[in-house]
Amino acid sequence: MAESTVWWVMAGAVIAVELLSGTFYLLMMAIGLAAAAVSAMLGAGLSTQVMVAAGVGGGAVIAWRAYRQRRPSEPRASANPDVNLDVGETVHIDAWDEQGHASVKYRGANWQVVIAPGVTPVTGACTIVEVLGNRLIVRPA
Repeated sequence: MAESTVWWVMAGAVIAVELLSGTFYLLMMAIGLAAAAVSAMLGAGLSTQVMVAAGVGGGAVIAWRAYRQRRPSEPRASANPDVNLDVGETVHIDAWDEQGHASVKYRGANWQVVIAPGVTPVTGACTIVEVLGNRLIVRPA
C-alpha cells in the first residue's frame, strides 16, 4: 500500500471520529493528514510527511483557536434576543420588596422579576435583559 494511501485512510478515520464527536479541532488535524498525503504523493520522505502533518494540522488548530478567541462570545440563550423574544421588551415595575424582587403581569401571566446584578432597583419602566425560567431579569429602561 502506498504511503499516501495510508495518510488518506488516517485522514478519513479522523474525519469519521470528528463526525461522531462534533469537535472541529479533529477536522483541522485531518487537514494536516491530508497535507501529509499530498506530500507523500509528491515524493517526500517519511520524516518530511510527518513534519508536514504535524505542522499543517497543528498550525490549523492554533489558527482556529486564535480565530475563535478573537470573536466576541455570543450571549447565553436566556439573554440572546435572537433566541428569546422577551429580551429587550419593557415591563412596568410598581414596587420592589426588601429582597430586590417584584411581581409583574406580562403576556397574560404573573412573572417574578429580579434586578440585574450591580443595578439599583427603581420603579417604573424596566427592560428585560434575561429570562431564567419564570423569572425576568431586568434593568431600568
